[in-house]
Amino acid sequence: MKQRFFNMYLTTTISVALVLFLVGLECVMLLSAHQMIVHIKENVALTILLKDDADEEQISRLGTIIESSPYCFRSRYISKEEALEEHIRALDEDPSKFLGYNPLSNSYEVNLQADYAQEDSIQTIEAGLMTLPYISQVSHPQQIVSLLDLHIGEISMVLVAVAAILLLISFALIVNTVRLHVYSKRFLINTMRLVGATAWVIKAPFVKRNILLGCEAGAIAIVAVACALYYVHARLGIWLFDITWQNMLFVTVVVLLVGILITLLASLIATGRYIRMKTDRMYEI
Repeated sequence: MKQRFFNMYLTTTISVALVLFLVGLECVMLLSAHQMIVHIKENVALTILLKDDADEEQISRLGTIIESSPYCFRSRYISKEEALEEHIRALDEDPSKFLGYNPLSNSYEVNLQADYAQEDSIQTIEAGLMTLPYISQVSHPQQIVSLLDLHIGEISMVLVAVAAILLLISFALIVNTVRLHVYSKRFLINTMRLVGATAWVIKAPFVKRNILLGCEAGAIAIVAVACALYYVHARLGIWLFDITWQNMLFVTVVVLLVGILITLLASLIATGRYIRMKTDRMYEI
């Protein structure tokens, strides 16, 4: 009897762990998508052109202003000589040879923080920079920013919708798994009800046991997710998202909470059904 109970408990734990593994993969998918979006936005750059008469002090002051600004992810000063060298490497032509002078300007290239890489924020930043007398022009890839504004919201909604659907599927699978586990104890539940046990007294041991099952299955799922991430890294040489303690804590907490909450709800639903069921009906199912 004990062996049979152990086998059933093990089967249920593994079944729930597989579903929670799916939940963990959902978390990985969302974190990977978020990281990709942030990376794309952080590659949006402002180009700040300085006037030819801007002196070293003004250039240094502008660098300090940019670095201390909340919108700055990283910045790079490009002298007109460096700009000319980059132009020659890119286009294989030297405009200074036929013009007689270097037509390019000293400039700063500023990559924006992801939260500021949207059209209205960029326009505000550009307006503030243009008030400085030694700046001649501020530009950005307007078409790319417009596409980001248009499509990133749609992509985020699709990802959230997919995650919600997968979570509902996970909920249904875990509820059915726990219900089958409780089903084997339906006659015990009926006996306890007949001898006068209250609903909570009957439910309590099932709830405690299944919460423990949810924790164990969650731990197995977390280890499986970690192994899957390591396997992808070993095979492809990439991490699907930044392996930081915050991200790993997010995945761990979500998987464990989903495991505990769904097994708790499933236990209450399943035991409640058999508590309300008449004795003769239990032989029919």
